[in-house]
Amino acid sequence: MLDFIYYPVSFILWCWHKVFGLVFGEANAVSWILAIIFLTFTVRGIMFKPFVNQVRSMKKMQDFAPEMKKIQKKYANDRQRQAMEMQKLQKEHGVNPLGSCLPMLLQIPVFIGLNHVLRMFTINPYGGEKTENYFFDKAGVESYVHAKLFGTNLGDAIYTGVDMVSGGNAATGFHWGVAPVAIPLMIVASIATHLTARHSVQRQNPESATPQTAMMNKLTMYIFPLGVLIFGALFPVGLLFYWLANNGWTLMQQRLVYTRIDKEEEARKEAEKEKRANLGPKPGQKPTAPRPGQKPVQQKKNKQSSGGQVKKAGSPHGFAQTGSSAKKKDANDATAESSTNGSKENGADVPGLISDSTKKSDRKRR
Repeated sequence: MLDFIYYPVSFILWCWHKVFGLVFGEANAVSWILAIIFLTFTVRGIMFKPFVNQVRSMKKMQDFAPEMKKIQKKYANDRQRQAMEMQKLQKEHGVNPLGSCLPMLLQIPVFIGLNHVLRMFTINPYGGEKTENYFFDKAGVESYVHAKLFGTNLGDAIYTGVDMVSGGNAATGFHWGVAPVAIPLMIVASIATHLTARHSVQRQNPESATPQTAMMNKLTMYIFPLGVLIFGALFPVGLLFYWLANNGWTLMQQRLVYTRIDKEEEARKEAEKEKRANLGPKPGQKPTAPRPGQKPVQQKKNKQSSGGQVKKAGSPHGFAQTGSSAKKKDANDATAESSTNGSKENGADVPGLISDSTKKSDRKRR
């Protein structure tokens, strides 16, 4: 029924087993362990971009957490209106709540598929000898069955009885020979699960904390690791390696992505700070605003001549005059010339003497 999950998982596992089988041998447990680990890395590498989007979405939700609290308080008695306003706010900020759940949802099918594939190496629902297991042929099945880690097969679990995922018919009961290998892996996987959840919780904004958030934090930090420690007895040894590799990848990925996003946030803040500094006055610069009571400076307009033409300052044709102004200039020049001639005739050239015409003109001016 879930072959669309089992076949892709088995194909990735088959590819990595072939790669490491060339180095360590196909029947060696190290080849199978590395194949399972790199199967985990392959899936998580595919989900790297959704994980980055998840972190950015969570960061945005923390930024507008105060607005969400206002909506919750305002529409506390109207759940439908509260949900509508929340969706509107998330749409305005470009946040998709389902995006934060996508990486976790994608890991569930891989976990189920790998658990089934590893169990089906030793289980034949139809009875008889096991000759194939999805992409693995009979030689691949035999190499997995004979690969042992400290005398324990990778498909064995401490307790076999609850086989709901695979639907097989394995012998039920405890297998204490698996415990020396499985229990240390269960403990390390549990610690890795706690550290991963704790590192994620430390990134949360305290202002955005809600009772639901606090409950989820306790579940991920304490209940889930405890569940791995208890229910890990039902997992095959190979699946414990998957769980350990998955949490190790998550922890390193969180550190890498969080560091990168922190640097981007610091760069954005520095750019905004520099922009505000450029808009403001420079240190030591005097303000250019007008003083109180100061009149605005008005530019002088060019006066028009009586003839209708404007004399422009600095113009090469500024000496050109027409109309009545030219006539007045000619009359003034003639009067000045006649007075000069009269003064010469009356002896005005002689120092100390003043002509009569000059005296008369002075009296008229007064």
